[in-house]
Amino acid sequence: MGCEDFLEVNDPFGQINTPEVFEDEATATAAVTSLYAKLRDEVLLTGTTQGLTALMGIYSDELDFYGLGAEPMDSFYQHYIFSDDPIVEGIWNGSYSLIYMGNAILESLDKSDKIGPDIKKQLRGETLFIRALTYSYLVNLFGDIPYATTTDFGLNSMLSRMPASEVYENIIMDLQEAKGLLGANYISSERTRANQMVVASLLARVYIFTEQWDLAALEATTIINNTSVFNLEVDVANEFLKESTSAILQFKPKSEGENTQEASLFLFESGPPPLVALNPQLYEGMEPNDGRKEHWIGVVTDGSETWYFPNKYKIEANTGTSIEYSVVLRLSEQFLIRAEARAKLGNLSGALDDLNVIRNRAGLMDSEATTESGILDAISTERYHELFSEFGHRWFDIKRLGLANDILAPIKPGWKPTDLLLPIPENELLMNPKLEPQNPGY
Repeated sequence: MGCEDFLEVNDPFGQINTPEVFEDEATATAAVTSLYAKLRDEVLLTGTTQGLTALMGIYSDELDFYGLGAEPMDSFYQHYIFSDDPIVEGIWNGSYSLIYMGNAILESLDKSDKIGPDIKKQLRGETLFIRALTYSYLVNLFGDIPYATTTDFGLNSMLSRMPASEVYENIIMDLQEAKGLLGANYISSERTRANQMVVASLLARVYIFTEQWDLAALEATTIINNTSVFNLEVDVANEFLKESTSAILQFKPKSEGENTQEASLFLFESGPPPLVALNPQLYEGMEPNDGRKEHWIGVVTDGSETWYFPNKYKIEANTGTSIEYSVVLRLSEQFLIRAEARAKLGNLSGALDDLNVIRNRAGLMDSEATTESGILDAISTERYHELFSEFGHRWFDIKRLGLANDILAPIKPGWKPTDLLLPIPENELLMNPKLEPQNPGY
């Protein structure tokens, strides 16, 4: 937050003076939708090498890195990250710049008397959701962090780090307010902007991370029971098409005819892989008749060696009309969240029911797990097989379940137990001593 970029506010404020933006509903809406574009193209959830899908995939055991050792991504793969790492600094600065933009929108909405109350509620709810979403990733990556809610640079530049537990409390407050402001329906025929169901999906995830099992189950049930809108695609091959009934929130490509950045990142036709590929253990650990092996994993061989790549998104070319959108939140995660919450609450039959919905859809038989620990292990495995290469799920799961050290120590020579958190960027510590102390190990 102490960086100069934190003062720079780009689209739409780069073209239009901020007061003028909020004199008109269309330009105010454009300001809010630009936040989604920032997530898609630049910050955290971008499908490029700078996004969490790629970075936390190679940080964990999900992806193998085939790029050059001198490339910045190699530090994530090898776990040789220092406090001046440019990727870490980019994550921090980009995220807080996005938060600044959101805070500017919230303040301007409060001051504007030109925007109707219904539009104002919608835009405020969406902005609060995006702020909470951004903080939910930051707190998982860095631990204790500042929680800025203003554009006052003097105040922001001297904020102290807030304990992670309090950060989560603020995230939940933002989401609860957003849920009260937003309607139950999408505001267009596409699922590219937040509504109550989108907020409930993130709330369910946050409640799992904070071990509030009853609330997690409640929020997930809200979505699962909304069968008039959300249904698992019977054919897993259709899961990531833009019309998927399983999608809760998607990123629309920048231009009509474009598809996903993830396809450009992952797809390759000959080996060795140009940049990243799936760790073979993922493919080899899946059951032989798992439909996700066929439809979500691509296989390339040169006759002597075989490589695997995420094939959830299959279209790299411009198709005139977009066919695939990046899926940010989807129904499968909600079934697995509720399964975990039910198991923790002692409802083992309900947990198995939810787990088996996901297994059966993939063409698998019901789980044979019977005990709470066995069911929780089965849910963890199912999350690995269902949510791979989606915004760092694997890393966040092995971290929160206390499995990271056991899994990564044998395969990552540079791994240290303190690698559960990324370092606070060195430049930020120099400009704001209140961010001290540095995270352990850096």
